[in-house]
Amino acid sequence: MQTRTLGTSGPQTSALGLGCMGMSALYGDADRTESLATIHAALDAGITLLDTGDFYGMGHNELLINEALRTAPAAAREKALTSVKFGALRTVEGGFTGYDGRPAAVKNFAAYSLQRLGTDHIDIYRIARVDPDVPIEETVGALAELVEAGHVRHIGLSEVNAETLRRAAAVAPISDLQIEYSLLSRGIEAAILPTARELGIGITAYGVLSRGLISGHFGRDRKLAANDFRGMSPRFQGDNLTRNLDLVDALRAIAEAKGITVAQTAIAWVLSRGEDIVPLIGARRRDRLTEALGALDTTLDATDLTAIERAVPAGAAAGARYPASQMTHLDSEH
Repeated sequence: MQTRTLGTSGPQTSALGLGCMGMSALYGDADRTESLATIHAALDAGITLLDTGDFYGMGHNELLINEALRTAPAAAREKALTSVKFGALRTVEGGFTGYDGRPAAVKNFAAYSLQRLGTDHIDIYRIARVDPDVPIEETVGALAELVEAGHVRHIGLSEVNAETLRRAAAVAPISDLQIEYSLLSRGIEAAILPTARELGIGITAYGVLSRGLISGHFGRDRKLAANDFRGMSPRFQGDNLTRNLDLVDALRAIAEAKGITVAQTAIAWVLSRGEDIVPLIGARRRDRLTEALGALDTTLDATDLTAIERAVPAGAAAGARYPASQMTHLDSEH
C-alpha cells in the first residue's frame, strides 16, 4: 500500500482512506455483514485510515468500526487510524439541528466516542462543521487539551475556509482539513488548498466520486430510496442530473480508452493533485472497494489530465453540492 503523510504534524496513512458513513446512514439501507467484510478487506489491503462521525447513525458507525477492529487480525488493528467528526446535533427522526463547538461539548462528545470505539484515544478528531456561535479558537483549544491529556493524537478540521484555517492553526497544530474535493467540486483550489499548503496542513478529500454521481454506476433512471439523502441533493435533481451524467459519459470515453473504470479515473485524478491529499473512498461493498483500490495502479500523464479536464472542466457541475439549508453550515463556502 502506498502511503502519504497528513501535513507536517499529522500521521502517515495509507494513500486512500475508507469513509464509513454509508455503512450506517444517509445512503439507504446497508448490509451489516457486508459492511464488516468491507472494512476487513480494506484493512487486509493496507488501508489504515478509517473515517467516521459520531452522528453517523447516532453512534452506529462507531460501534460498527469497533466490531470490525475487534474481529480483525491484531496486526491490522494496531495499524488502523480512526478519524472522527463530532459536533452535529440530531433529532430522533434523523434531522440535523445545528452544531455545538463549545469546549465542554467537545470533551463530552469525545468521551462518548471513546466508549463506542472501545479505545483509549482517537487518532484524528475534528468538528464536522464550525459552530457559528463559538470562536474556532475555543473549539481548537479544547481539542488541544484532549491532545495534552492523551485522548486525541491529532487535531483535524472539516469544511472551513482559509481564514478559519489560519485562526485554528495559530492555536494548535492541525494535521489535516477534511473537505469535499473531486472533479465536480474544485472550489478549494482558489484559496483553501493554497492556504493549507502554506500552513503545512494535509487534505483528506471526501466526495471524490461525488456521492456516486461520477462513479460510473449511477444510472439515469435510478430510483433512490426514501432514506437516501441524495434524493434531496441538487446535483441529483432533474436537469442537473442529466447534465452531470453527460459529464460522466465524457469521462467514460477517456476511462475506456485507458482500460480503466470511470471511478478509477476520478479517484486517480484526486490522487494526482498532490502527495498531501488523501482521498476517502466511501465503498460499502467489497467489489466497490476492489475497484477503488485499482486507482492506485493508475497513472495519469499530462495528456490524460488534459483530456479529463476538457471532459469535466472546473465549475462544470450542475447544482450545488448540498441543499441550501446545509450549504449555510459550510464555513468553506463563505
